[in-house]
Amino acid sequence: MDYEIFVDMSLDIDEKAAQEINIRYVPMEYGLGDEALKATGPESDEKMHYFYESMRNNVPTRTSQITPYQYEETFAPCMKEGKSVLYIALSSGLSKTYEAALLAAQSLKEQYKDAEIEVIDSFAATGGMGLLAECASRNRADGMTLKENAAWLRDNVHNLNHWFMVEDLVYLKRGGRVSVTTAFVGTALNIKPILNINSKGELGSVANKRGSKQAMRYLVDCYEKRFDPGYGNTAYICCADCKDTAAELKEMVLKVNPGADVRITMLCPVIGAHTGPGMLSLIFFGQKME
Repeated sequence: MDYEIFVDMSLDIDEKAAQEINIRYVPMEYGLGDEALKATGPESDEKMHYFYESMRNNVPTRTSQITPYQYEETFAPCMKEGKSVLYIALSSGLSKTYEAALLAAQSLKEQYKDAEIEVIDSFAATGGMGLLAECASRNRADGMTLKENAAWLRDNVHNLNHWFMVEDLVYLKRGGRVSVTTAFVGTALNIKPILNINSKGELGSVANKRGSKQAMRYLVDCYEKRFDPGYGNTAYICCADCKDTAAELKEMVLKVNPGADVRITMLCPVIGAHTGPGMLSLIFFGQKME
């Protein structure tokens, strides 16, 4: 049966790749000051620069979870046509969107008996979801059925590696990830926390480095030790309006793997609202996360 691939707007994906693969997006709402905004597809670099510059000027941000009703509104038109749905959701360890999608799927299956729906917990975010979307689209083009594609994704999500550094601890403090004292001392000492997404899809703190150079070196070391070429040579660098630093990180990656296809994207507002400007991530397929 014909099926559509959906990904929610907590993903980041290379512009050229997005044009070449056939995927659809689940909109996500976010706010900037008094503005109520909705991401319906990858945002332009200009719009994201404005978003992060506003954050630097202390404009508050917020995000909203997708409701089961919104999922039903998004998927129902396809299922009315007899098409099935494969949906890649933001990690259940970071959001309740996966649970909401499961509720919507149960309701839709009762309404549309001739169509199927598979909801995938990505245990990922941002560029990790972009990589999964590319794989899902390629699998479909290679003839995988909905069930086969869903099984492949579930078997391989834990091989996604997300390693990232944040510029300012204040945003993690607001989200309850670090204490007020840690944020104050860390900022004063120019400490750059290194975080990852673990096997449960949750955010974890793994190291602290003094300054951006040491932090980027740590990210590249993780790549060199854990990268698996069996999945191809693609790596994503997702940055929160720090493209010069991202370009520097790309060159460091290419020194350890000259054949790498390193793609730089702006971090989407849904994730960036919680990490703040200056966040820099390196995402790739590699050893299974523990």
